[in-house]
Amino acid sequence: MSSLPVTVAYGDGIGPYIMEATLDIIQAAGAKIKIEDITVGEKSYLNGCTSGISNEAWKTILKNRVFLKSPITTPQGSGYKSLNVTIRKALGLYANVRPCRAYYPFVKTSFPNLDLVIIRENEEDLYAGVEYRITPSVTNTLKILTRDGTEKIIRYAFEYAVKNGRKKVTCMTKDNIMKVADGMFHKIFDNIAKEYPGIENEHYIVDIGAARLAAKPEIFDVVVTLNLYGDIISDIVAEVSGSVGLAGSGNIGSQYAMFEAIHGSAPAMENKKAANPCGLLSSAIMMLSHIGQGSVATRVQNALLKTIEDGIATKDFHQEGLSKKLVETAEFAKAVINNFEKKPKTFITQTFQDFTFENTISKLTPACGTAQSQTQELCGVDFYISCNQESQDFYKEISKFSHNSLKFQMMSFRGMFFDINSNFAKGQVVDYWRCRFISTSLTPQKDIFELAQKLTNSGFVIATTFSLYNYNGERGFTLAQGQ
Repeated sequence: MSSLPVTVAYGDGIGPYIMEATLDIIQAAGAKIKIEDITVGEKSYLNGCTSGISNEAWKTILKNRVFLKSPITTPQGSGYKSLNVTIRKALGLYANVRPCRAYYPFVKTSFPNLDLVIIRENEEDLYAGVEYRITPSVTNTLKILTRDGTEKIIRYAFEYAVKNGRKKVTCMTKDNIMKVADGMFHKIFDNIAKEYPGIENEHYIVDIGAARLAAKPEIFDVVVTLNLYGDIISDIVAEVSGSVGLAGSGNIGSQYAMFEAIHGSAPAMENKKAANPCGLLSSAIMMLSHIGQGSVATRVQNALLKTIEDGIATKDFHQEGLSKKLVETAEFAKAVINNFEKKPKTFITQTFQDFTFENTISKLTPACGTAQSQTQELCGVDFYISCNQESQDFYKEISKFSHNSLKFQMMSFRGMFFDINSNFAKGQVVDYWRCRFISTSLTPQKDIFELAQKLTNSGFVIATTFSLYNYNGERGFTLAQGQ
C-alpha cells in the first residue's frame, strides 16, 4: 500500500505535544501516511487571518481530503468565529462520530460496561448560526433542518451500526415541543429504521434521554441526534465514562473527513508535557480505519488498551490505587509502542476493518417522500410586528385588517395565544407580536405583499415575515400555545 497524504495541524496549547506522541505511535505501528502539516488556529488569528486558516492551508486540506487536527485556541474578546465549525461546514462534514467507552477498573467510573457511540448531525440545527435582533428587546435564532441533511445523518447511523457490529440505534429529539422540525427528524428516523430490520431502534425525548445516558449509559449502543443535543450529550457520556481526555471523534463527509480529540487546547495547563494523548490517539485510530488501514488501527487500539491496563497514566487520569505509573506525554507514547505485540487481558480486544465510510451514503432513498412529490399550498402569513402599544389596543387595531382571501386569525407573543377575553398579557406593552392571517382558499403571493403594504401604510413596522404552507394537506406550521 502506498502512503496516503494526510493533512496535520499541531494546534495550540497542549496540541503539539499530543500530536507528536500520536504520530510517533501510529507511524511506529506501520501507518502508511505522508504527513503534510499546516498552521491553523491562534497563530493564524494573531497574524491577521480572521478565519484562523490561510488560503494555503485550505488548499492542502482540500487536496489531501483527510485531516488530523489537534485542539486549537480561539482568541477571546475579538469576535473571532470558531474555526472548528467553519471547517465542518465548508467541507460538508455532516456526521460527528464520538465513540465513548469505560476503561474500568483502570479509570474510575460508575459505569464499567459503558460502550456506546454518539452520532451527531454536524451542519444544521441551531448551529447554522442564523440569528437576528428583531427589536430592542427581542432576539431570534433560526433552527434549520433539511430533509437531505436529516436523511444523511440517520442513514449514516444505521450504516455505522451494521459495519461495526452494533445492535441498536436510538434517536433523540424534542418533538413533543418542536413538532415540525424535530418531528420531521423523528418521522424520517422511523421510516429509515424499517430498511434495517436487523438493527433494533427506539426513540427518546432528549431530556429523559440525556438523563438516562447519565444514569444508565450501558443500555444504549448507537445514539443519533441533532446538532445541539449531540454536542451536549456526547460530553455527558464522555465525562461519565471516566474522562473527557480519553475520547476522540471523527467528522465525516462524502468527500472529506477530519479527526480530532473532543477536549480543548488547555492553554492554561502548566506542564504541557504531561498532557494526555489518548483522545487524539483514539481519533487517529478512527482515521486509520476510515482510510482503509484497519489492521494498523487494530494494532494501535489494542496496544493502547494494554497500556491503560498496565496502569500507565498521564496526570489527568492518574489515580492513586488505580494507576501504577505516572508518566508524561512522550513516555506514554513509548509505553504504547512497547505494547504493540501484546494483548490486553482485562479488556476485550478490538478489530477494525479495512473500509472507508466515504461511500456508505451511496443512495439517499427518500424516507417520507421528496419535496417534489408533495403539494405545497400557500394558505397564509405570519407578520411579526414591532410595536409599543398596550396589548388590547394593538389587538383592536390589527384585527381589523384583511385583504382579499387573507383574514386575521390570531396574535401571539412568545408563542402564546392572545385572547382578548382572557387575562393573558392584558395591559402589557409588548414590542413584538406575531399576527397570523389565514385564507380559506389558496393564497396568491401578491395578496401577502399587498396586505404587508396596507399594514406598512398604516404605520405598522413589520420586523419578520413567514409564509404559511400546507404540504399534502398537512399543516406545515404550528398553532400558538392555547389556540
